[in-house]
Amino acid sequence: MRKLITLMCAILISSMSYAQKNEIKALEKALKSNNFAAAKTSVASADALIGNMDDKTKAKFYFLKAQALYASGAGTNDDISKAIKSLDDLKDLESKVGKLKYTEEANTIKASMLQNFLQRADKALTNKNYLIASKNFETAYKLSPKDTTYLYYAASTAVNAQDYETSLAQYLQLKNMGYTGIKTNYLATNKETGVEENFSDKKTRDIAIVSKTYINPRVELSKSKSAEIIKNIALIYVAQNENEKAIAAMADARKENPNDLGLILSEANVQLKMGNRDKFKDLMEIATTMDPENAELQFNLGALAAEGGNVDSAKKYYKKAIELDPNYADAYTNMAVAILNGELAIVEEMNGLGSSSADNERYDTLLEKRKGLYSEAIPFLEKALELNKTNVEAARTLMNIYSTLGETDKFKAMKAKVAELDAKASGN
Repeated sequence: MRKLITLMCAILISSMSYAQKNEIKALEKALKSNNFAAAKTSVASADALIGNMDDKTKAKFYFLKAQALYASGAGTNDDISKAIKSLDDLKDLESKVGKLKYTEEANTIKASMLQNFLQRADKALTNKNYLIASKNFETAYKLSPKDTTYLYYAASTAVNAQDYETSLAQYLQLKNMGYTGIKTNYLATNKETGVEENFSDKKTRDIAIVSKTYINPRVELSKSKSAEIIKNIALIYVAQNENEKAIAAMADARKENPNDLGLILSEANVQLKMGNRDKFKDLMEIATTMDPENAELQFNLGALAAEGGNVDSAKKYYKKAIELDPNYADAYTNMAVAILNGELAIVEEMNGLGSSSADNERYDTLLEKRKGLYSEAIPFLEKALELNKTNVEAARTLMNIYSTLGETDKFKAMKAKVAELDAKASGN
């Protein structure tokens, strides 16, 4: 009886071995003819037998399975993920048994796949097809997990595609792994052009220095992307009405980096988006203390003060922004708007006056006050238009002011300018 059982087991094992070989042969044949549909069918059949394969057969199957599912790049996202796993399983198996028969070829295939998906991602990015770009960058990361920048690109492009669920998961993954995106840039100045250039690595840069075509070698670290990642996590939470999670994300980040100006500004933006204007103002004032030479911070505080009706404070901030950056066109525009903000009250009072001597006298006083506002605003509007020659609103406001002041020549010139800008805007 024992002999009979042994014989039956031997027959069963032999039958299984024969079936495995047949399926793998069919898989190889289908791959040779690029019949990926047939190859995938053979993969499914062979998968059912994998538990009984020896290591040598299993390694070969993993190798062929990956090619079948990848289908020269035509496989579905799910199939390609399985193909990548199959190549990883192959490398793990051969590393374990100490026989690297297919590992080198597997590495070559993975490198080819990586380049393929990066090219697809770049093409999709060029065409502004952000969803496709994101999926390809994600696949590139799966192929090369050490290159975490690919995951960052996947998350960023997913945001552009408004695929917030995907981007949030990827940003959280980046945050949890401590990704900063900081890299070392190897720089040198081209002697001929005088332009500083960034080299791919230190060795290439050093060769350029030795050739004497480049000078002034230096090393520079790129900026951290941590603040941007935290900000985007928070903004996605805000978009999902998860405001508490948004603020918590910012709070955690600032605990670790209390002096990170980027994080303070990011939290300020989130607070503003949530409608917490007082908190926004507090954070912006902290930021201006940390970076008092930042014109944009002063401008933002000015805009916030103006929106809150505090015109004097708005002027103070705009003035500071202009002092820090004399070419800040928007600061000149907003300063003029703040100045002219007082015109409405003057006009309303003028319209409410009667015809008595006292009223006529008050009217003349108000008229001079109004002209004073115009005279104060004109230099800022002229400078705004000088810095931004397409600023039609500044041009139109100047045209109206010149008309009111009776400055005919300036009025005509500005009227022509407005007509020109309107024509360009309408495509005529």
